[in-house]
Amino acid sequence: MAAAGVSPQQDYIQHHLVHFNNIAEKQTQVVNFDIVNYDSLFWSILMGLIVITFLYLAARKATSGVPGRFQAGVEMVVEMVADQAKNIVHNAESRRFVAPLALTVFLWIILMNALDLVPVDLAGQIFTWLGWAGDHHHHGVLYYHRILPTADLNIPLGMSLCILVLSFYYGIKVKGGGGFIKELFTAPFHAHGIAAIFLAPANFALNLIEYGAKTVSLGMRLFGNMFAGELVFMLIALLGGAWTGFNALSVGLGVGHIVAGSIWAIFHIMIVLLQAFIFMMLTLVYIGQAHEGH
Repeated sequence: MAAAGVSPQQDYIQHHLVHFNNIAEKQTQVVNFDIVNYDSLFWSILMGLIVITFLYLAARKATSGVPGRFQAGVEMVVEMVADQAKNIVHNAESRRFVAPLALTVFLWIILMNALDLVPVDLAGQIFTWLGWAGDHHHHGVLYYHRILPTADLNIPLGMSLCILVLSFYYGIKVKGGGGFIKELFTAPFHAHGIAAIFLAPANFALNLIEYGAKTVSLGMRLFGNMFAGELVFMLIALLGGAWTGFNALSVGLGVGHIVAGSIWAIFHIMIVLLQAFIFMMLTLVYIGQAHEGH
């Protein structure tokens, strides 16, 4: 039942924007460690395991002769990522870890994003049939199982925080602890003598802002694009949900549902790949920047 003053369309959208979590409440704060979104964790971990298995099988079946289609496809992706890593991260030792990291991030985000192409209500229905709370009630509100991890801000921000930690790690590894801290207070405004002391607070503040802005923008960019795409799919689903029988309006909305859904799904394939590529490239750029001074 829709809440008072809320239309069935609004209720449908709101219902699909609430995660299956441990307290059956909608997250209202950007940071709240008391809430665990089980659906986001399940699908992100599952997609990560699929990526690891996929790469393991590719490495295990690799041959030195003429490669098959599977091996050739994997090699193309690996070489593409390796070339980007070589152009951005110039430290060969660091690339031994960073290049595989970028490859894993790229394929992982592709799989997570691709879940948005699954029909909006399918996952909830399947889990309801299996008895695993596809839909559940709490205080009269209907909560849902959301399948798209990257439309949950916690997942992209969690990944971007990991990139931030790696940037700190490589910055300290390459420049040393003292050199890293020194750069925080002496760049980007380089000065000598008394001027350096006066500029130190401004340099430190600017560096904090830079690290924070890069981290937040990295996560928010992926989240914003995928969340918007998810909303569009929900709005298109409402066209089909308006079916009331074989009349002109219902038939028109039904045809519009199929046409609009197909067009948006095809266009969304580009978004799925593009957002994964952007996240991978920025991962390389931020870690590459950690190796260099201002």
